[in-house]
Amino acid sequence: MNVLGIIASGVAALFITVALAKGARRAALRPHAPDASGGRAPRAAVLRRTGGATVVLGVGTAVGGALWLGSADGTAGPVAGLLAGAGIVAALGLVHDLKPFRAALRLPVQTAAAVLVVCLAGLSPAAGVLAVLWIVLVTNAFALLDHADGLLTTVGLVTATGLLACAALGGDLALTLLPATLAAGLAGFLLHNWHPARLRLGASGAQFTGFALAASGALIQEAAPSGRAAWAALPVLATVALADTALVLISRRRAARSLLRDTDDHIAHRLRRVRVTVPGTAVLLALWAAVPVTTATLVYAELLHPAFLLLPSAGSVAAVFVLLRIPAYTPPRTAARRTAGPTTGAAIPATAPAPGVAGPAPGKGAPSGTARTAAGQPTVPPPPTDRSAAGVAAERN
Repeated sequence: MNVLGIIASGVAALFITVALAKGARRAALRPHAPDASGGRAPRAAVLRRTGGATVVLGVGTAVGGALWLGSADGTAGPVAGLLAGAGIVAALGLVHDLKPFRAALRLPVQTAAAVLVVCLAGLSPAAGVLAVLWIVLVTNAFALLDHADGLLTTVGLVTATGLLACAALGGDLALTLLPATLAAGLAGFLLHNWHPARLRLGASGAQFTGFALAASGALIQEAAPSGRAAWAALPVLATVALADTALVLISRRRAARSLLRDTDDHIAHRLRRVRVTVPGTAVLLALWAAVPVTTATLVYAELLHPAFLLLPSAGSVAAVFVLLRIPAYTPPRTAARRTAGPTTGAAIPATAPAPGVAGPAPGKGAPSGTARTAAGQPTVPPPPTDRSAAGVAAERN
């Protein structure tokens, strides 16, 4: 495949995605009959949630057209398997968007799609097992990033650009086809996914993006020249997605919450709690992703030593520990304690005044040492006795 074919495929993916997303946006914003609750129609919500299908169709059409025209030369098998596997998980995600089901049911389908990619790529059994595990892990890690406007789109765009550069440096231009078209498709979809988002990637677009990135990285690593540190550089491209997954798992484990039940404990949610805006969150995570992507690309190009990969990795670990200090879960409400008496007023002495103390002067009321009741009234003194001190002493003797 030549450079002009890659550029043409990317341009085609860009325009197809933009055209389809624009049509889906118009259909989603078109007024429909409201539902029973008086809100927007369910059809509009479904259309917004399934907006990622436009990226799938745009990228799939561009890559399929390039394969049909024979632009992939002798590596059409691995590229076709990659596209087929991504299409399978995208179809599964579309079913989930239309009728949600449990997340655990996605794993068998994702594993089967990854096995298809590995078999068509001709990987050895040991490398194939590692590639399948890596593809399933990274697919779900990237899918978890779809919890804020423009977040997964920008991070996926940065990651696809890094994969495109690594594939071009490796010399196998056919493997640049899917990263190039995916970057173009995500760029076109970002026009409708930026805050406030009119369309969302949904499970279909999120899983397609994650699977395409993970499988492309596995194939690029397998085809990399022996002198390049692909085994260390390419996994670093998924740093942000893996950091978000680690943050979520650690938080839920500490709080004794279900690991599969999604809640507001991701990176974007914690940044929102410290007053970072939604667009600012997308830009911040895109810059975060750009650091390991740039470092990994320079290491893959043999311009930096592989030891430099420890810097973005250590920084991401430190960022996860800092984000763990931001509260993610609302503490349970406790009932206010009720007091029996008033909170203001004069203090009630514990003891009565000592005997022999003179009474209050006429017209001046009770002294400050007089015992009082809870209502603030002076207590009644005990009745006086007729016995004198001398009589009491005589009785004791």
